[in-house]
Amino acid sequence: MIWIKFPAPGVAFSPAMYVCVCQQVTDREIREAARQGCRRLEDLQDTLGVATNCGCCAELACELMEETRSEAAAFGCPLPQPA
Repeated sequence: MIWIKFPAPGVAFSPAMYVCVCQQVTDREIREAARQGCRRLEDLQDTLGVATNCGCCAELACELMEETRSEAAAFGCPLPQPA
Protein backbone atom coordinates (compact mmCIF):
# COMPACT_ATOMS: atom_id res chain seq x y z
CA MET A 1 0.00 0.00 0.00
CA ILE A 2 1.31 3.44 -0.90
CA TRP A 3 0.41 6.40 1.30
CA ILE A 4 0.56 9.81 -0.31
CA LYS A 5 0.63 12.90 1.88
CA PHE A 6 -1.56 15.63 0.46
CA PRO A 7 -0.42 19.25 0.71
CA ALA A 8 -2.17 21.88 2.73
CA PRO A 9 -5.06 23.70 1.03
CA GLY A 10 -3.81 26.18 -1.52
CA VAL A 11 -0.50 24.34 -2.04
CA ALA A 12 0.12 22.85 -5.47
CA PHE A 13 0.15 19.05 -5.58
CA SER A 14 2.56 17.02 -7.64
CA PRO A 15 2.74 13.24 -7.53
CA ALA A 16 5.77 11.58 -5.97
CA MET A 17 8.47 10.27 -8.28
CA TYR A 18 10.33 7.05 -7.50
CA VAL A 19 14.04 7.80 -7.39
CA CYS A 20 15.22 4.45 -6.02
CA VAL A 21 13.14 1.70 -7.58
CA CYS A 22 15.11 -1.03 -5.78
CA GLN A 23 14.14 0.31 -2.34
CA GLN A 24 10.90 2.08 -3.39
CA VAL A 25 12.11 5.51 -2.24
CA THR A 26 10.48 8.65 -3.63
CA ASP A 27 11.76 12.17 -4.20
CA ARG A 28 9.54 13.33 -1.34
CA GLU A 29 11.17 10.93 1.09
CA ILE A 30 14.63 12.11 0.02
CA ARG A 31 13.64 15.75 0.41
CA GLU A 32 12.19 15.08 3.86
CA ALA A 33 15.38 13.24 4.89
CA ALA A 34 17.39 16.29 3.75
CA ARG A 35 15.13 18.54 5.81
CA GLN A 36 15.72 16.25 8.79
CA GLY A 37 19.51 16.57 8.50
CA CYS A 38 20.83 14.14 5.86
CA ARG A 39 23.82 15.81 4.22
CA ARG A 40 25.70 13.00 2.46
CA LEU A 41 24.83 10.00 0.32
CA GLU A 42 25.87 7.80 3.24
CA ASP A 43 23.22 9.51 5.39
CA LEU A 44 20.55 8.73 2.80
CA GLN A 45 21.77 5.15 2.54
CA ASP A 46 21.57 4.70 6.31
CA THR A 47 18.21 6.45 6.62
CA LEU A 48 16.33 5.30 3.53
CA GLY A 49 18.40 2.57 1.91
CA VAL A 50 18.87 4.67 -1.23
CA ALA A 51 21.63 3.46 -3.60
CA THR A 52 22.36 0.35 -1.55
CA ASN A 53 21.45 -2.12 -4.29
CA CYS A 54 22.26 -1.20 -7.91
CA GLY A 55 23.33 2.41 -7.19
CA CYS A 56 21.78 3.90 -10.34
CA CYS A 57 19.85 6.42 -8.24
CA ALA A 58 22.81 7.81 -6.28
CA GLU A 59 23.40 10.88 -8.46
CA LEU A 60 19.74 11.96 -8.56
CA ALA A 61 19.31 11.31 -4.84
CA CYS A 62 22.29 13.56 -4.08
CA GLU A 63 20.98 16.26 -6.43
CA LEU A 64 17.59 16.24 -4.70
CA MET A 65 19.20 16.38 -1.28
CA GLU A 66 21.42 19.32 -2.23
CA GLU A 67 18.58 21.12 -4.00
CA THR A 68 16.37 20.79 -0.91
CA ARG A 69 19.10 22.07 1.41
CA SER A 70 19.84 24.99 -0.95
CA GLU A 71 16.16 25.94 -1.16
CA ALA A 72 15.87 25.90 2.64
CA ALA A 73 18.95 28.10 2.97
CA ALA A 74 17.63 30.55 0.38
CA PHE A 75 14.42 30.94 2.38
CA GLY A 76 16.31 31.28 5.66
CA CYS A 77 15.02 28.00 7.06
CA PRO A 78 17.63 26.46 9.34
CA LEU A 79 18.12 22.71 8.92
CA PRO A 80 19.52 20.33 11.50
CA GLN A 81 23.29 20.05 11.51
CA PRO A 82 25.22 16.86 12.27
CA ALA A 83 26.46 16.45 15.82
